[in-house]
This record gives sequence, C-alpha cells and structure tokens, in this order.
Amino acid sequence: MSDFVSEFWNLYVVVISLVSIIGCGIFLKFQSVHKGSTDTTGHVWDETLAEYNNPLPAWWKWMFYITIVFALVYLALYPGLGKFQGVLGWSSVGQYKAEVKKADDTYGPIYDKYLKMDLKAVAADKEANEMGKRLFLTYCSQCHGSDARGSKGFPNLADADWQWGGEADTVKTTILEGRNGVMPPHAQLGDETIKNLANFVRSLSGLPHDAVLAAKGKEAFGTVGCTGCHGPEATGTPALGAPNLTDKVWLYGSSEATITETIKNGRNNRMPAWKDFLGEGKVHILAAYVLSLSGAEKK
Repeated sequence: MSDFVSEFWNLYVVVISLVSIIGCGIFLKFQSVHKGSTDTTGHVWDETLAEYNNPLPAWWKWMFYITIVFALVYLALYPGLGKFQGVLGWSSVGQYKAEVKKADDTYGPIYDKYLKMDLKAVAADKEANEMGKRLFLTYCSQCHGSDARGSKGFPNLADADWQWGGEADTVKTTILEGRNGVMPPHAQLGDETIKNLANFVRSLSGLPHDAVLAAKGKEAFGTVGCTGCHGPEATGTPALGAPNLTDKVWLYGSSEATITETIKNGRNNRMPAWKDFLGEGKVHILAAYVLSLSGAEKK
C-alpha cells in the first residue's frame, strides 16, 4: 500500500478505520440506555400491539463489545491501519515465503534425487511416475486433458507423434522454456490455390480428396513456400515446430474447411514456459511422466 499512496491516504485509512470502530462502540452505548418499559417507539398495530423502546439484551450487547475489542486488538497485531504492519510484523508475502521454504525443505531432497537421474530412468521409476502424474493433473490437464490426449489446438501427449521432437531433453526443454508454434497466414494465395493445397494436404494422409485439385495443390506446395517449413516430402521440421502432414495426426482437425482455414488465416499456438514457476526439479519429473505416456522411455 505504501508504494502507491501518499502520507495523506495512509492517515485517512487510519482515521476512518479507528473512528468507525470506536463510533460503533459509542453508538452501542447510546442504544443500551434503559428508557423504561413504558416508552414506545410510537409504532402500534392491531390497536394494542406496540413496539417498546427497550435496550438490547445484555448477552447481545456484550457480544458487540467483544467484537469491537477484537477488532482493535487485531489491528494492533496485524496490518490494517495504513502503513502500520502490526506488532507481529505479519504479511501475506512473508507467510507465502515461509510456506514455500517449508515445502522446499521437505520435498527439495526428493526432487534433487531425481534431478540427478537420467530422464528415462526417472520415467521408469514408479514413485516418480506417481509424482509426475499429480503434477500433470495440477498444471497440465487444463489444456491436455486428464488423460493427456489433448483436444483441438492442444496436442495429444499419449501417442508417439511429437511436433517439436520426442527426445527426452527436447521434451524437458519444451516444458522449461515453452514453445510458440506459428503457421503464417497465406490469404494472399487466393481461394483457388488454398483449396488446391487443402486437397493436396488431405491426400497426403489418405483422406478423401479431389484428385485434380490435389495435383494442382502438389505443384503449388513446392512453389509457394510450404516446403520451407514442412519439407519437400511434407514430413515436417521438428526444429521449427512444423508438423508432419503425411500422418493421420491433426492438431486442429482434418476437414477441408479446417485445413483451408489454417492455410488462409494461419495459426498461433503457445505452450507457456514453466521454468520459473515450477523449477527444474519438478519439470524434470513432469517431463519424465510425459515420456512415460507414450512409452518413449523404453526406446
């Protein structure tokens, strides 16, 4: 708070807080004065049903007084009065750091043990696999699904198809550093050429297509720049994240309309980096678990 406001606002918060609490006590005191059981508020119903102006019951009154005292004690011990940090010096940041340190002291040695092991050996370790599964369900399942089979725009991690490569160190780098897969838009090619290319791409994996259009698309594939990323045989380039177009794996879908949309408008798919948030120890176990999903640790 002190980083963003002037001294005036610090004093303002202090005064408002204390006046509000003390004011509640004064108001309660005034409302507790006994005015006699015959005094009424003037509200009468059904001729004889009157509302008397009696003080609050004693137990109710003292409950309010205790609440006021509690509030004053709390503000003395903990932050709440402007820049005053409280006698105990507590802060949410300090508590967070203490909890992180406690967790690191408890679980750090376990992560360090596996960090010294080869990824494939960790992937074959039953205990590490259970830890990796819990990490995956906590941080990765939102995109890749609890079964790791992905969804539209999010790759299936349980098969043997790897957009950036399935080597152990590559998988770990993907999680640590993240990836940004970009398919540039090619609307400038025109609808006819894009349709031809879509039919050619479908033909590569044996999907129904127009043979005449696919033949024209094959010629265009080699002349409009597609081979620069996907290669002359359209088998992809893992170093660029350019997918293999000859298999039956589709990140966004294999329909002609979807492929046409991809070519025309492009795609921009980002895998966030987890290095700073999880640390290398957790990522090491997580990468090993991902490897185990496709059986890559056995190769």
